[in-house]
Amino acid sequence: MAAARLEHVNIRVSDPDRTARLLADITGWQERWRGPAIDDGRTIHLGAEFDYIALYTPREPVTGTFPKGAPLQHVGIVVDDLDAAERMVERHGLTPFNHADYAPGRRFYFYDWDGIEFELVSYA
Repeated sequence: MAAARLEHVNIRVSDPDRTARLLADITGWQERWRGPAIDDGRTIHLGAEFDYIALYTPREPVTGTFPKGAPLQHVGIVVDDLDAAERMVERHGLTPFNHADYAPGRRFYFYDWDGIEFELVSYA
């Protein structure tokens, strides 16, 4: 069987522009596309050449947050400089937690404004 790779993940957020700014600041990812989406919504694709996160909001925006683990546990992102990424998370007014340093790398977690949990990890 041929090898596969993950191309994108589409997540529903209340403010795609705000989430895109956060992720771009943390990762250096570029906006690949933005435009209209299903149900009179809009989407921003943010990522690298071959993979991205689609940040989607319907015409009626998301309100409130989901309980942890529903609909997903967390989104893991590898960064080169974990300390710089943590400072950027804090600059956006979010709170890092659950710092850990175990093989194969250092990591911490944070929730965005919609209650989506992100794990930032560095293998440097």
